[in-house]
Amino acid sequence: MVRSVPRLVIAAPSSGSGKTTVATGLMAAFAARGLVVSAHKVGPDYIDPGYHSLATGRVGRNLDAYLCGPELVAPLFLHGARGADVAVVEGVMGMFDGAGGEGELASTAQVAKLLRAPVVLVVDASSQSRSVAALVHGFVSWDPEVRVGGVILNKVASDRHEELLREALESAGVPVLGVLRRVGQVDVPSRHLGLVPVAERRGAAVEAVAAMAAQVEAGCDLEALMGLARAAGDVGGDGWDAGAALRVSPPPPLPNPDPGGCRPQTPASALDGPRPQAPDGLDLVGQGAKEGLLSKTPGARPVVAVAGGAAFTFSYAEHAELLAAAGAEVVTFDPLRDEGLPEGTAGLVVGGGFPEVYGAELSANEGLRKDVVALVEAGAPVAAECAGLLYLCRELDGVPMCGVIDASARMSERLTLGYRDAVAVSESVLAGVGTRMRGHEFHRTVVEPGAGEAPAWGVRGARGRVEGFVTRNVHASYLHTHWASEPGVARRFVERCRTS
Repeated sequence: MVRSVPRLVIAAPSSGSGKTTVATGLMAAFAARGLVVSAHKVGPDYIDPGYHSLATGRVGRNLDAYLCGPELVAPLFLHGARGADVAVVEGVMGMFDGAGGEGELASTAQVAKLLRAPVVLVVDASSQSRSVAALVHGFVSWDPEVRVGGVILNKVASDRHEELLREALESAGVPVLGVLRRVGQVDVPSRHLGLVPVAERRGAAVEAVAAMAAQVEAGCDLEALMGLARAAGDVGGDGWDAGAALRVSPPPPLPNPDPGGCRPQTPASALDGPRPQAPDGLDLVGQGAKEGLLSKTPGARPVVAVAGGAAFTFSYAEHAELLAAAGAEVVTFDPLRDEGLPEGTAGLVVGGGFPEVYGAELSANEGLRKDVVALVEAGAPVAAECAGLLYLCRELDGVPMCGVIDASARMSERLTLGYRDAVAVSESVLAGVGTRMRGHEFHRTVVEPGAGEAPAWGVRGARGRVEGFVTRNVHASYLHTHWASEPGVARRFVERCRTS
């Protein structure tokens, strides 16, 4: 079992300092030298790991001490870094910023300590000279357990500016490992939820990653950075493994196999009313049901279809790994291109992304929408997060969606953002009542429910707020969760695929 890999954590005093440019560029520069590079991102962000994957040719992975617990950070890191020559971890926000009101929890500093990894501090030097030494000194001395091994100066204006900065930092005793000039900064487009994902601009994203690599190659001391990474020593402990995690996690009880009976917490009267009609007269029987979408071979691994493509880019790699370890055959499909669900689909997972950008295209794919309706009517389990929730609603910004949830979704000016501590309040294909999980919300949409849908989660500390929907065998919610924290949800879902 690998317990040691050369590693660096790329941190910064604040957001916007250049962490993504430096981390992604460093990954690509190391990879260009023939090294196998493992890429990691602190926090729940799904978009940066897409750029990391382009830079390294390996899956970018997240390390989130809030969603998974501090105890899983090192094991998940070692799992992702298997076979790597070096690992680069991009931090989140400012180095000591974490979950609000939770101290250092989920901060870059905490992750660096859990990984016993040296930190490289990226400093935006555009509006300072000698003051940079005071800033860096503060970050170096604030927590002695965090080892800052050097600084990379970003947005440096001129040779004279660089000279002043180096003199100041020399007196502070902190080595300068790189200098990036203000000119030629890489422009990566953003919109309402951050960077535009790689899947939506792959050609331009490849060029952007190459530009980041060139900038880091020209301005940073790669040998010194690699030397710092090699000095990290052992991480300690063993790597995470999906199969082992499922064996340790207690088997959860299955929900009622009756497609209409998955909501024991819902008043009986709510179950007696009519089910929502699919928009635009979609046939609720659906073409998929007519063609045997749920047909199974005894003993075969149930097919779990996982939405991907440009509209659904938000997914943690460990989810698919847990589903496979639980006995599923995981098949990815693209709701923008594929006119039906994969053959033999027995369960559906629709994660996060940007359906609001592709609403018209998703709506126009009536064949797939019919298959989704048919799958739900046949009693198959469906798990949806955020974008997946929107896709399952009656409509999104006025255009028809699948209509298996009696709710309407629309864009909003208000950003909903933050970690959530949640407890399951309805029995579902993912969790039994009382199951506690931590999640993250990040959206600019609002869902207005109809009557009769049971809530999925109760949000702790939020004055009785409930969130999401459980209807038939559908679990849909705004909360992004990390199943490694509760592996039993994957086994429960796959078992439901077998029995539906």
